Amino acid sequence: MRGLVIQYLYLGRVDYAEGLRLQTEMVNLCFEERVGNVLLLLEHPSVLTLGRNANRANILASSQMLAARGVTLHEINRGGDVTYHGPGQLVGYPIFDLRNMRNPATGARLGPVDFVRLMEEALIRLCAEFGVTAERICGLTGVWCGAPLFDSFDASCVPRKATDQPAGERKVGAIGIHVSRGITSHGFAFNATTDLDGFKLINPCGITDRPVTSLEREIARAGKSTPSGALELEPLAHRAAAQFGHVFEQPVEAVDGLAALDPSLSEIAQHIRDAQPAPVVGVPLKVPKQIERLQQRPEPPVRA
Repeated sequence: MRGLVIQYLYLGRVDYAEGLRLQTEMVNLCFEERVGNVLLLLEHPSVLTLGRNANRANILASSQMLAARGVTLHEINRGGDVTYHGPGQLVGYPIFDLRNMRNPATGARLGPVDFVRLMEEALIRLCAEFGVTAERICGLTGVWCGAPLFDSFDASCVPRKATDQPAGERKVGAIGIHVSRGITSHGFAFNATTDLDGFKLINPCGITDRPVTSLEREIARAGKSTPSGALELEPLAHRAAAQFGHVFEQPVEAVDGLAALDPSLSEIAQHIRDAQPAPVVGVPLKVPKQIERLQQRPEPPVRA
């Protein structure tokens, strides 16, 4: 068994299908103990993904509209409903072996729910590095700005202090995982400089009463400033990996390429290097009036 260390690497922009293939290979290697805990950090071309609990009614755009914008669609085995990935969004796929991990707060074996809570905490702390306050909302997986404050490691989301529920919670990070044979896959999507128009194609995670946001937008809302290039995905990936190390209480180690993890990954690494970003036709996103009416229609939200 490998020592408990989180190895990570930033892969740049990766086609979604190639990312799925890579995760499958990584899960097998982790199960065979040929690699340890690995955090894959990357960016995808524009794509919609449907989780196990997805409702296709939450895709608001027609197939023709998606095709015109170069947006692909994938049905996958993670939890949750529909979400959007695109340029400017930091995607993280932690391939972690839960069989060998302990909850830092309790010392008990780490289960999937606590694993998700810890991922949320890492992203909350990442936001804090930029002066942006983010938290979780009871009953809704993910990371939110403008939400009430909760105890960081309390899965029951007991409020830290009694305050009125603030209005206008905004989702900055989505999370959905799959666990097979004790190994995690899929993970988080964190909006850094993402063009939020992409989310107009869907009801993100089936939630209709709370908008999405980006770190860039929240920094501006807070009147903060950042050093030039700080929101570019590669430096942001290093920050995210460091926060994973803090939260999971494991050292982190940057890896120079997939083949350095295991030689069997050389072919996938070459495909990723050779692949060009999926072409995006320059069609401006104009949401049809029918979709605008759907988005504005008051109805009970569907929880992911």
